[in-house]
Amino acid sequence: MALSYHIPDKLDKKQPYIWLASWFGCGFISPAPGTWGSLGGLLSGAVIYILAGFYVLCAAIIIVALIGLWSADKFDKAMDGHDSKMIVIDEVAGQWIAMLSVLGNPALMFISFIAFRFFDILKPWPVSFFDQEVKGAAGVMGDDIIAGFMVLICMMGLQFVF
Repeated sequence: MALSYHIPDKLDKKQPYIWLASWFGCGFISPAPGTWGSLGGLLSGAVIYILAGFYVLCAAIIIVALIGLWSADKFDKAMDGHDSKMIVIDEVAGQWIAMLSVLGNPALMFISFIAFRFFDILKPWPVSFFDQEVKGAAGVMGDDIIAGFMVLICMMGLQFVF
């Protein structure tokens, strides 16, 4: 299965919201743009943590969530739709939250990645509530942020047990 990378013609490739919402193009990789966005989040979050530390990553989560609200809204309006699969900045914010308790442990960071994809794809409650009931960019960002917190709690429990 070959990877493909395609930016729809209706998007103005010069606009910053395109690159932010797609997390610098991760959302244009198929198949599974959400998985590519989460992987881009895992790697960029690890780099931020290594270079700047835990508290800067926490601040970055807030900043990316706010930028995500803006860029997802603009992207959806440009595409005349809602929650385009190409928007993956929500996966980035969720993945960064999911890995907060396991930073510095590559094996557990990878498990947080797998767990985040599991929660994001299956959308158990309350993730499903944000996905189905919350409209606009808040719904786009909200379900992944909630999934990230659910994984964070699971990872903290996993560390407590082991």
